[in-house]
Amino acid sequence: MTDRALRLGTRRSKLAMAQSGHVAEAVRQLTGRPVELVEITTFGDTSREHLAQIGGTGVFVTALRDALLAGEVDFAVHSLKDLPTAQPEELALAAVPKREDPRDVLVARDGLTFERLPAGARVGTGSPRRMAQLNAYARSHGMEIACVPIRGNIDTRVGYVRNGELDAVVLAAAGLNRIGRGGEVSDFLAVDTVLPAPGQGALAVECPAVNAELTAALGALDDPHTRAAVTAERSLLAALEAGCSAPVGALADLLTDGQDVHQMRLRGVVGTTDGSALVQLSTTGPVPASHHDAVALGRELAAEMLAKGAAGLMGERAL
Repeated sequence: MTDRALRLGTRRSKLAMAQSGHVAEAVRQLTGRPVELVEITTFGDTSREHLAQIGGTGVFVTALRDALLAGEVDFAVHSLKDLPTAQPEELALAAVPKREDPRDVLVARDGLTFERLPAGARVGTGSPRRMAQLNAYARSHGMEIACVPIRGNIDTRVGYVRNGELDAVVLAAAGLNRIGRGGEVSDFLAVDTVLPAPGQGALAVECPAVNAELTAALGALDDPHTRAAVTAERSLLAALEAGCSAPVGALADLLTDGQDVHQMRLRGVVGTTDGSALVQLSTTGPVPASHHDAVALGRELAAEMLAKGAAGLMGERAL
């Protein structure tokens, strides 16, 4: 490798720049080479449509991948939940660093928790997955809420609460933490209430597969447990044939016995956005020892969910 700067492709949003900045610093320390951020605008950044309408899957990723394949950048950082489940052969998923908090959180007026929202509270989210689970929880606990579809970056979304248009918005804890705004959270939503998106809180570091030296260097950032967990979650998503805009939640976590990690639990949920029907199941098995094992865990749970009627709850399939 030469000493020329490595070019890291990133989306332009404040969150993407913060995520990429963390990875850039880690790569500098690993390789001793300077890293420069190359800002790339994606279709998902410029379109004002709701994610479910523009196809969800890949809208934040395609432009970055095109830049990688064209040799305009050396590697790229994505939010892992934005990645389509099929990995292109020309690109290596070189590292999945240690995951941030995967939970969803509420940012509400007056510091309200979800349970204390007033009747008829307007809750903003652009995610069918969040709507399905929030509405299901509200139904089963005698609450009345109205989920309002929103888009935009963190500032825009929190702004709806600050200016009184909405009572609360639901965001990913990881995003707020990464831009130093975790203090604005009024409630952490338990994963028993709202399962996060597959891969939520994790990053993906991608580079051209032909660059074996860079792939190996970036591999030092990989966290094997995080990779196994997100592989199982994404395998579940793929087996349900759902895009990232489908109302599917999944979380794999490690079960520890004192100091020893001995099993992985995978939970999955799919539901109608009004919360009237949910299929929620979990499975527990040995910690996957290989990519194949992690994929098998996800497929196994997906098969059980499909047998319980999951397919009929997902509405239109993402093409």
